[in-house]
Amino acid sequence: MTGTFERRPEHIKFSGRILFLTEDTSLIRQQLEARDEAATTLETELAGRLLEGDLPLMSNISTDEITPGWVCFYYDETLGQYVYVGMRDAAVKKDEVKNGGFAVVVSGLSKGCGSSRETAPYAEKAAGIQLVIAQSIEKIYGQNSQNIGLLTSTDFGLVERIRLGEEIPLSEFTKGLDPISQEIVSHGGLFNYNKARLSGKVSPPPIETAPRPMTIVEKIIARHAFVTAGKIGVEAVKPGDALFALADVRFSHEYVTPMAESLFKQALGPDARVSQPESVFAFRDHLTFLGRVMSPKHREMGLLEKAEGLATTQQSFTEQQNIRLYGESPDGGSEAICHNAVVEDLALPGQIVIGTDSHTCMAGVLGCFAFGVGSTDMANAWYTKDIRIRVPETVRYVLKGKKRADVAAKDVMLHILASEYMKTSKGIGKVLEFAGEDLKNWPMDERATLTNMAVEAGGTTGIIEPDEVTLDYIVRTRGLDPEEVRKGFTFSDRDAQYAAVFEINLDEIGPMVATPGDPRNGIPIEQLDGDVRIDAAYGGSCTGGKMADMDMYAQVLENALANGKRVAEGVRLYIQFGSQKIKQYARQRGYIDIFERAGAELIDPSCGACINAGPGASPSAETVTVSAQNRNFPGRSGPGKLYLASPFVVAASAIAGKIVDPKEFL
Repeated sequence: MTGTFERRPEHIKFSGRILFLTEDTSLIRQQLEARDEAATTLETELAGRLLEGDLPLMSNISTDEITPGWVCFYYDETLGQYVYVGMRDAAVKKDEVKNGGFAVVVSGLSKGCGSSRETAPYAEKAAGIQLVIAQSIEKIYGQNSQNIGLLTSTDFGLVERIRLGEEIPLSEFTKGLDPISQEIVSHGGLFNYNKARLSGKVSPPPIETAPRPMTIVEKIIARHAFVTAGKIGVEAVKPGDALFALADVRFSHEYVTPMAESLFKQALGPDARVSQPESVFAFRDHLTFLGRVMSPKHREMGLLEKAEGLATTQQSFTEQQNIRLYGESPDGGSEAICHNAVVEDLALPGQIVIGTDSHTCMAGVLGCFAFGVGSTDMANAWYTKDIRIRVPETVRYVLKGKKRADVAAKDVMLHILASEYMKTSKGIGKVLEFAGEDLKNWPMDERATLTNMAVEAGGTTGIIEPDEVTLDYIVRTRGLDPEEVRKGFTFSDRDAQYAAVFEINLDEIGPMVATPGDPRNGIPIEQLDGDVRIDAAYGGSCTGGKMADMDMYAQVLENALANGKRVAEGVRLYIQFGSQKIKQYARQRGYIDIFERAGAELIDPSCGACINAGPGASPSAETVTVSAQNRNFPGRSGPGKLYLASPFVVAASAIAGKIVDPKEFL
């Protein structure tokens, strides 16, 4: 890597205001509008209330709120103008944070939940924020912050020390971190650290963990651990060990590739080459249909051209680097959503898979260690092929009994996410390992819903041990040699150690729905408060656009047609395929005819509505949607109210015109 590298000073002084992100958004407005003496008085009052435990801070601030999807069309200092413009109640306007002189921001639980977009902490830093303090910080957001040199802490005691003008020791921001993360923070970011690492100035500590019983993820990490050039693998690892591990699959999509390319070339020069490009993939899958839904206001800002420029930049980069690009399809839409393609075509059991998207964890359904990373991590991995890992703890979910016929994997996952363990941020950074006899009866697509949505708990990933169903799926869809595939099969030791073990009684889980605002808002459908009339029902995304999901939509809609019913008047039902292979599957099964006769609008493969970039996104705050996608953070899919539910519930609700239990249609 080019350039010099420096370490941060041993003490840091924060000369700027403190912004308290509170549940009461009117208090946020007051802080943004206050100046001079009024600003100081208000800050003193809020700091005092924080000290007394009397200041309700906003929790679950997602990256969609920090930098909404349309803001991510920028990937430079412009981001600082738009930080927090997606916040609930439209509490923050353009340039307000940047012009307000804020150096520190304070909030509640799960800061930075949701997408892995590095634009979120980048925007905060570009707006002048030097330190983020929160009750808990999501794993990917926290790692992205470290990578770009934005300091983070969960110590509210720092607030008063900063207000008193104290110089804070750097050690306050490195304590509790693994040795590699400590060095990255001390060097002011990942690129500076890697310059020092690759020049031999610093080295990760050797892994000296003695042989021990291990989980499936721990075993995969141990086998991939980078020791020295030419030597890969260690005997054992344990939670908390810090290391670099070689990735088998590295992928990005058009939202992120341009930013990663810019960082890559800044660090390595304009002629830098991606190492082993045959294991690197790119996807044009997120913004394929953006032009259909972009608002006139955003068009006037020139954002459609900027968004289309992302895809153009990505295509140019992949051609220069000989990277396989999954692009647009002559059959309409994209070839595939990245997560669907990684499962269908690319990942294998026992591998490490990294992608610039939080739902990379979906590939854990194959028995591989798959997780999302930010732009800086990917730019480094393009060159070094390795990725830094702090060995995570694992939580094991044992599914007992048998899933009911009217229940989908989505219901099971919404039940898990609604638990106190997840709502109190205990899932952050964990691996969610799923087991149980009934899983043998679940198709791969239903299993994949569990692993896909592990990140909604703040988890590093979800994983399911491979079995004969896994083997059959890979051999049947890819034509690979079964014995070669089986070589990657990895299993947790019987006496492996877990952070927690939960038993879930499938017999007791019925249809669920997550109310607007957070995937962890799950309740049994019968607990909904009165009739929830809907304007739209969306069946799609990487989570809800798989083959098994098509089976569920078709089952409900075919039964509805047999009883003389179609999509309710005034409701729009969207069904979107996750890949061209899934679309072909639906065609072969006769589902497309069923969908069209029932009144559904079919959409070619793309992420689309899930990120407010395609048909199915809500056009107004009054719009009520029930969706099979994976998250419903404020503004995620437009300004409307979004309920999460299974494909059964989505299709049944479209017929009924309100959110209903699907039993009548099964």
